[in-house]
Amino acid sequence: MFNSILTLIRGRAHEAEQAFIDRNAVPLLAQQIRDAALGIQSAGRAVAIAVAQNEQEKSHYSAILSRIADLETRAVAALQKGSDELAREAAEAIAQLEAERDASEKAQTQFTQTIGRLKATVRASETRLQELQRGERLARATQQTQKLSVACDDNSGLASLDEAEETLARLQAYQNRCEVAASVMKEMDAASRQASIIEKLANAGFGAPLGPSADDVLTRLRQRMNSVA
Repeated sequence: MFNSILTLIRGRAHEAEQAFIDRNAVPLLAQQIRDAALGIQSAGRAVAIAVAQNEQEKSHYSAILSRIADLETRAVAALQKGSDELAREAAEAIAQLEAERDASEKAQTQFTQTIGRLKATVRASETRLQELQRGERLARATQQTQKLSVACDDNSGLASLDEAEETLARLQAYQNRCEVAASVMKEMDAASRQASIIEKLANAGFGAPLGPSADDVLTRLRQRMNSVA
């Protein structure tokens, strides 16, 4: 039972760790890329140092060859003059220089091989780094797009848009009603002023009367009485 609990705890811890990594994958990737870039820079410096050391070894090798050639010339001259002791000393020095020459050749071969491998590694690493940097830019763009999509899909945001559209529609309808009412009021006011002027003119005897007058009514009533009598 205790082992099962420990296994469950480790499982939950692993899930939490993975969830944390997933939530912070983009900044984690960015830091890993920066670390990789620093590693590539260090490897590039190592290549430069190896090249410089190899150039020094080449110069040392050339100097050894020159000393060997000079000693050989002098040793031959000593032999020709019967100075065997000097010739032997020169031969011993030549032997030492030749051993040093052979060691230098091996060192140059190793430098050349190492430099070749380092350069190939750096080139491959730079290519991979460029791919990672492009991938990081794409991941960041995708993350921003996803955030925007989530914001657009948020129901509260959509509800706010709906409410705003309804408010605008009501406002526009109200403004339209106000414009129509104002237009009607202007027309009614103009018609009222015209009717008032016509009424004044008719009452003053200018033009046909607008309706029956009291005199007309009395005349009609008298006519009715006379007809009955």
